[in-house]
Amino acid sequence: MTLHGARALEDLFADLPDRSGEVAPVSRAERDARVRRLGALLVEHDLDALLLEPSSTLAYLSGVAWGTSERLFALLVLADASVFWIAPGFERLRAEERIAAGGPDGPVVTWEEHEYAWRPLHDALRARGVRRLAVDPRARAFVLAGLIERLGAENVRSGADLVRALRCRKDAHELALLRKANEITKDAILAVSERLTAGTTDHELGAMLRAAQSRMGLVDLWVLPLLAEGAAYPHGAAGGRVLAAGDTVLVDTGGSLHGYQSDVTRTWVFGAEPGADVRRAWSTVRDAQRAAFAALRPGVACRDVDRAARAVIEAAGYGDGYAAFAHRLGHGIGLDGHEEPCLDGGSRVLLEPGMTFSNEPGIYLPGRIGLRIEDVVVVTDDGADVFGGWQLEPESPRSEGQWTLA
Repeated sequence: MTLHGARALEDLFADLPDRSGEVAPVSRAERDARVRRLGALLVEHDLDALLLEPSSTLAYLSGVAWGTSERLFALLVLADASVFWIAPGFERLRAEERIAAGGPDGPVVTWEEHEYAWRPLHDALRARGVRRLAVDPRARAFVLAGLIERLGAENVRSGADLVRALRCRKDAHELALLRKANEITKDAILAVSERLTAGTTDHELGAMLRAAQSRMGLVDLWVLPLLAEGAAYPHGAAGGRVLAAGDTVLVDTGGSLHGYQSDVTRTWVFGAEPGADVRRAWSTVRDAQRAAFAALRPGVACRDVDRAARAVIEAAGYGDGYAAFAHRLGHGIGLDGHEEPCLDGGSRVLLEPGMTFSNEPGIYLPGRIGLRIEDVVVVTDDGADVFGGWQLEPESPRSEGQWTLA
C-alpha cells in the first residue's frame, strides 16, 4: 500500500475526533445486577446453576477475560445468585487477581493436572445442592461431555433459552452503546467516501475504513469492501480491484465500542450518476428495508419481518424466495456481532422491546450488480427505532442527518 500507508492514513483522518468517551463502559455494579437477574431466571426455568466458559456471556456478567484451551476455566452462577469459579490449580493466583478486578466475587475451585476438572467441579456442585445444571450454548463439546459423564445426561441441559432471556432485551445503557457505535461507523463511512479517489483498490478502501473507525474510537474492526460486480457475492472478498468512475461501492463494516458492536452496510455509485438498473435495484432494497422496519413491533414473529422485506423485492420482479435476496433479513446484535434471535424466514420468536437487529436486505445479480443496505434497529414499546439515519440516495453513503465530514 502506498497512497494509504499507515502514516498517510493517520494524516488522512487526523481531523476525525475520538468519540469513544461519549458513552461510558458498563460498570461492575451493572454486571453484578445482571448476575442477580440471572439467578432469578434460573429459578423461573427450574434450574440450579449455569456454567459459562469464556465467551460473550461471561463478558456480559463479568469483567474477567480468559482464553480457552483444553484446560477448563469457567464461571458457575447459582439460582441464589451466588457464584464460584473453576480454574486449573497453577492458574489460581492469576484467576483470583482478575476476579478481584472484574468480579463477580466468589471462591475459585481448582483442579490439578492429574485429576482433570470434572471431579472437583462435581463435588463443588453437589456441595451447593446443584442437580439441574444448564450449560452456555457456546460451551465446547468436551465440556458438555465431561459434565454429562459426571452428572448424567438427565441433569445437564442447554442454556440457550436462559441466555436468550438474559441478553436479548438490551437495557438503556446497552442501547446507548449500540447507538453510538453505529453512528460512529456511519460517520466513518461518510468520511472515507469523501476521500475516495479513482485508482483506489478495494484493499486500500478497507484500510481506510479501519483507519477512520479506529481514529473515532472503535476497536476490533472488520471490513468487507467490494467494488462493481464483486458486490454480487454477499460475502465476497477484496481481490485488488481498482475503483473507477461509475463503479458501485459496497462496504459492510463495523467495530466495537466498550464491547458493543456496530454493523453497517452502504452501497453507492462512485463518481458518476447511477445507471437505471442500479438505481432501480437500490430503490427496491431501500423500500424493502423500510417495509421490514414498519413491521417491527412487539409481538410480531421474526419470520414475518423477513417476509415483509422479501415481498417487496419479489413484487419488483427480482424473483421469489432467495433468487436475488439470497440471505436472511438480519441477525441480533449486541456484545456479539451475530446474536439470537435472527430475522429469518423460519424463526417464530416473538419480538420484544429492547431486542436489537441488523436490517439488511439486498439484491445480488451475479456478473451484474450487488447492493445491500444495512442499519441496526431496536424494537420499542410501540414500534422500532434506527441507530443513526437511513441512507438517503445511491449517489452517496450519506445518511439522514449527515452532511459532510471532510
